[in-house]
Amino acid sequence: MKTRPDTLLGRVAQAARPSRPWLRIEASDWWTRVLLAAGARPGPLRDTNLRGASRVFVFMRGVVLRGADRTGTVLRDTDLRGVNLSGAHLDRACLTRTDLRGADLRGAYLRGARLNEAYLSRADLRGAFLTGADLTRVDLTRADLRDANLTDANLTDANLRHTNLTGANLCGANLTSEIWPGADLRDANLTGADLRDANLTGANLRGANLTSANLTDADLTDADLTDANLVELAWSERTRWPRTWATVMRERSVPIGGGRYRVRGSGNSGADLSVPPVPVS
Repeated sequence: MKTRPDTLLGRVAQAARPSRPWLRIEASDWWTRVLLAAGARPGPLRDTNLRGASRVFVFMRGVVLRGADRTGTVLRDTDLRGVNLSGAHLDRACLTRTDLRGADLRGAYLRGARLNEAYLSRADLRGAFLTGADLTRVDLTRADLRDANLTDANLTDANLRHTNLTGANLCGANLTSEIWPGADLRDANLTGADLRDANLTGANLRGANLTSANLTDADLTDADLTDANLVELAWSERTRWPRTWATVMRERSVPIGGGRYRVRGSGNSGADLSVPPVPVS
């Protein structure tokens, strides 16, 4: 059915296929369905500023971005390189395999969001809220996560090469089998974190809180553990410590079975090693 340009449906169809390559509008869910029906199709979004938006719909060469700043929105497999989503509310959003390289996500709310296999290299996530987020197999190479909240987040098999996690809260996070070489974890809270098989080669853990963390089979070769809190930390015969640390850690620890040990005493790197370990109750 053809539409006349001077009718309502004609104007809607024209808006869905704008003559200019960029057209950004606000619309309700009902109008979004109308515009989609008129021919708008998904496509790439890049270098777009959506800061503070609550219900934004973007048309670019017939492209629609629905609910970009809304809780529970679906943006999987979307090209969002360089987008500005600082302060955005994207709790429980689906961002699976989304390309967010270089994106500005400072202070963004991504609690419970699905970011598995997403590309976040060089993204700015300072102060972002990622509590309980799914970050499995995510690429965070050289991303900035200073002071971010990653409590209970799942970072299994994530790439954290040269990622800045200074002051980040990783309490209870699942960090098994990550690639961490050169990661900056100064003053990070890793209380109860699961770091089994983690590659922390050359990581900066100065002042980090590793209380009750699990470092079974982890590789900490050349890591900096100055002033780190290691009390109640679990490790194994296959855990690789920085040079001279293996003997030190064995002096501080008691066996708990299966080739594993638990650190006792004050736990920090300046602990008095002459104090005999307290048996595990």
